[in-house]
Amino acid sequence: MKPLDSTFIRNQFPAFAEPSLDGWGFFENAGGSYTCRQVIDILNNYYTRTKVQPYYHYPASQKAGQAMDHAYTRLAAWLNVGEDEVQFGPSTTQNLYVLAHAFRELWDKGDEIIVSGQDHEANAGFWRRLENTGIIIKEWGVDPDTGMLNPADLDALLSQKTRLLAFPHCSNVVGQVNPVAEIVSRAKAAADVCTVVDGVAYAPHGLPDIGSLGADIYLFSLYKTWGPHLGLMTIKKQVMDALPNQGHFFNAHLDRKKMMPAGPDHAQIAAAAGVAQYLDAVYDHHFSDPADAAGPTGPAKKGRQLKQLFQNHERELLTTLLAWLNQRSDIRIIGPDDPALRVPTISILPKDKPMDEVFAALTAKKIMAGQGHFYGVRPLMGMHIPIETGVLRLSFLHYTTKDEISQLIDGLSWALD
Repeated sequence: MKPLDSTFIRNQFPAFAEPSLDGWGFFENAGGSYTCRQVIDILNNYYTRTKVQPYYHYPASQKAGQAMDHAYTRLAAWLNVGEDEVQFGPSTTQNLYVLAHAFRELWDKGDEIIVSGQDHEANAGFWRRLENTGIIIKEWGVDPDTGMLNPADLDALLSQKTRLLAFPHCSNVVGQVNPVAEIVSRAKAAADVCTVVDGVAYAPHGLPDIGSLGADIYLFSLYKTWGPHLGLMTIKKQVMDALPNQGHFFNAHLDRKKMMPAGPDHAQIAAAAGVAQYLDAVYDHHFSDPADAAGPTGPAKKGRQLKQLFQNHERELLTTLLAWLNQRSDIRIIGPDDPALRVPTISILPKDKPMDEVFAALTAKKIMAGQGHFYGVRPLMGMHIPIETGVLRLSFLHYTTKDEISQLIDGLSWALD
């Protein structure tokens, strides 16, 4: 596998040619990535030529509906799921809110949900609220020193009354990559349980092959995977069939609208196809053997190769950054310090300087970082980290370069010394 071509990659993102952003190192990608030009082009075309109600008989309406259909088809293929298993919503948080309401109608008082202490509040809070209706909530806690989850701890939590297990593919503040397939298999072997995986912090580092993970429901945010501001959710067909309708009663038979209380954002759904087009372009540029990815599972095969390409590049940069952070005695790294165990979303705590002072100094050095709890309140509480100040978060993606890592290290050195 040849190395990732950063020049080609960055040419796909208009932000890197934007004069107002010149010289700034973008290290808050976990909060939202830059958008690739393929998505922007589709969005511009949709608003210019087809911003009409879709699926009527006149040409503009037909093209609008076809553009939306295309997004479902393309992303389902890349994620290795059925086209009827893809759901779009305004955000992952909203999608989870709707899910929690739907599932509650299926359960009895005394049924159990397991939620992890590593979760973003979107995949914890709505499930926890069901405790007020008689559902029992069990906590899969994190290690108080590292913030990591131990799959073996599930054995004591699972029971014949367990109905749902919610956990992240990785935490947006801890960064640990959890073994999803292993966890799902462990849960399924012990109980009749539905598994809900929050992939928001993982998917930006290469779209997951959801079909191979075994999760019943998988969610992530397209605006963190180079796309429009939407949440994408996959629900296995048999699970969707069992869920009660959350949309208008006359749409109960439509999979695309069953979990959609409000109308869809037509233009942004259409623009989501640009994410697939971007991946097509990156694959074609880096691999000379498209025949290896032929057939109905072709995009999923290509996706696995691209994820490896992205992660190889990210891991090289992460190794450099973690090596520098590890030799500092004046910071604490949250989560594993082994680049093989985490994504490049690194939360740190300065020991000798106030967080606000360090953050301001980084901004002065043209570093765009993040500070706060990032809705990862539960893992911070589990590690006894005050949520009022939170952590300093540094996150990057495959379009980040070695020069930007050097800029970040220089900025941190100046801010901490």
